[in-house]
Amino acid sequence: MLWKPSSIMFLTGASVISGASLAHAKIYISAEQAQKIIFPSKKFTLQPMIIHSSLQASMKKISGVHYPFRGEHIWHDQAGNYLIVDEVVGKHEMISYAVGISSTGRIQGVEILEYRESYGYEVAEQQWRQQFVGKTAQDPLKLNRDIQNISGATLSSKHITDGVKRVMHFYEIALKVAN
Repeated sequence: MLWKPSSIMFLTGASVISGASLAHAKIYISAEQAQKIIFPSKKFTLQPMIIHSSLQASMKKISGVHYPFRGEHIWHDQAGNYLIVDEVVGKHEMISYAVGISSTGRIQGVEILEYRESYGYEVAEQQWRQQFVGKTAQDPLKLNRDIQNISGATLSSKHITDGVKRVMHFYEIALKVAN
């Protein structure tokens, strides 16, 4: 007897495989929810900024992040605290995250907003994100130096760390002066 594969079985198998690759793609929280988590009692105002090419180049040089920084998701309060939403590439897909910066220039918190990769989602765990709290733009913010890597999430860990470094450089150059 000669076996002939069914096209329905092939399509079913393909959908199971593609569904498995999206199993961990997840929206965790919104920017507004991140604000409430990082700064529970503060009221923020949206303050979008145009990021000129010289500032883009400076952030790229400091952080190594090639994806352009978009200045449309910057919030501040009257006390000088900031919440900045940014995106970096994980391994293949974009990771959206928020960095809360206190009026003293220290990281108040990092929240993962949206994680689209099928693995490496451990970067959303509080224990890993907590490593950033208290850091400033003067800290090295280097993976395996002052931020520990996560096995199986190395690229996501590195790229988020580099992205936070970029956000802190942006704060130092463009926002700290305004404070």
